[in-house]
Amino acid sequence: MQGTKTSTREKEKKQATEVIKYPSSTEKSIRLMESENKLIFIVDKKATKSEIKKAIEELYETKVVSVQTTITKGEKKAYVKFSQEKPAIDVATKLGMI
Repeated sequence: MQGTKTSTREKEKKQATEVIKYPSSTEKSIRLMESENKLIFIVDKKATKSEIKKAIEELYETKVVSVQTTITKGEKKAYVKFSQEKPAIDVATKLGMI
């Protein structure tokens, strides 16, 4: 009997999608994207900054410089600053935010 095997890469993607719920596309997030090269993501409440960084880098194939988090109204938001190699506007375009 032969079962289906999931590659390590697929397992990482699955875990990454559990950490990152969705990007926030508010006026504030667009302003941050243009001025500070940051995007805002709604993430799992139990996710750590290092898990968020790893998930963003895996899902969007980009380099993350820093992650800041805040919990408001029952949601955890991650403010993610991207490297200049692949700016936030490129990631936002890939996500269909622009």
